[in-house]
Amino acid sequence: MRTKLILLVVGLFAAWNSFATPQIERWETSNGAKVLYVHTPDIPMIDVRVIFDAGSARDGEQGGVAGMTNGLLSTGAAQRGEEAIAEELDQLGAQLGFDSLRDMAVVSLRSLSDAALLDRALTVMSDVIHHPVFPESALERERGRQLIGLQAQKQRPGTIGEKAFFRAMYGDHPYAEPSSGTEESVKAIKRSDLQLFHSRYYAGNNAIVAIVGAVDRKRAGEIAEQVVGHLPAGEQAAALPKADTAKPGEVIQIDYPSVQSHLLMGHPVLRRGDPDYFELYVGNHILGGSGLVSIISEEVREKRGLAYSAYSYFSPMRAEGPFKAGLQTKNKSREEALKVLREAIAQFIEQGPDEAALVSSKKNITGGFPLRMDSNKKIVDYLGMIGFYDLPNDYLESFNKRVEWTTKETIQDAFRRRVRPEEMVTVVVGGKIE
Repeated sequence: MRTKLILLVVGLFAAWNSFATPQIERWETSNGAKVLYVHTPDIPMIDVRVIFDAGSARDGEQGGVAGMTNGLLSTGAAQRGEEAIAEELDQLGAQLGFDSLRDMAVVSLRSLSDAALLDRALTVMSDVIHHPVFPESALERERGRQLIGLQAQKQRPGTIGEKAFFRAMYGDHPYAEPSSGTEESVKAIKRSDLQLFHSRYYAGNNAIVAIVGAVDRKRAGEIAEQVVGHLPAGEQAAALPKADTAKPGEVIQIDYPSVQSHLLMGHPVLRRGDPDYFELYVGNHILGGSGLVSIISEEVREKRGLAYSAYSYFSPMRAEGPFKAGLQTKNKSREEALKVLREAIAQFIEQGPDEAALVSSKKNITGGFPLRMDSNKKIVDYLGMIGFYDLPNDYLESFNKRVEWTTKETIQDAFRRRVRPEEMVTVVVGGKIE
């Protein structure tokens, strides 16, 4: 009995270790799409994620066109109408998802790996990617929904602050405007704009396909060809310009009738794949990214009771994504809270991390890393990121090693070079102080 138990534990450990460091295979489709694949045979499921460099950074003067193009893909494709697409997916037990961010547009499918069910689900996915109809009725419905949403955003101080923050940080860079566009730009979008955007950016050379599941390499190759292989090869989207802080040191006060103020501060810092990523990531885990035990939370919340939540994080993107610190506090305490937040960041840059805190953060990050890959969906998300940002195949395997290699000195050096408090944009949204 004991021997069986030992063998079971060893087997589970081996399976977990293999699962935590998936073996990635790469190739290209006939029309230039990059494919990343991981075989996970234990569960009869498959996740397919197709990513296009077609996020709102490609909107140009037509704010919201990227998001609307992606959002309307499933409203009619080839010979299927919107209801027929939804009904067939429901019958198959499959899920089709869509998302549009600043950097990317995503179409995802989750299906059982049973051949008959999967073939039908992939046909639907292929149709919405290759042959979207963009019906006028769906366009008008979506336009109305987005306009209502944009009106609602005017009543949310957090969203008001976020939009002002990105505009002040990025100026005329494509990241400055929200993915949802503006009321004026959304009202101006025509069906022909969606068709033109789709033909330009939904192309083989502008696509990444991530596949995770219970299909072998040969079948994975067929799947990749089916979902993107008949798109025109096209061209990869142009490189985004470097993002420098548009209004260094700018302080923006926005009056809003609320009892609390929303505070944001930061500036563009980090591209995905940046050599300083791990130093900045580990350092920020100590500074403001580890919840209630972080330095910022300790100084703002625990010692002074100025806010329930205070945080900081880096958001690496294709161009320089922001370092962002923020909190909410009572109007009367916002100046004190902002002062404490600035001092905590400046002190961390000057002194670097405490050795005990660094050891604790490394253990927390590396110990929790396997949980980030405990499902096919999480793995396919990582594959998409690795492919889209052209990260190395061993990114997941070497993640914990790179975390362990960081030191107090390398973290302090990276923060001193990359995080510049005097350059940070500050946005405050709140009511008058009485």
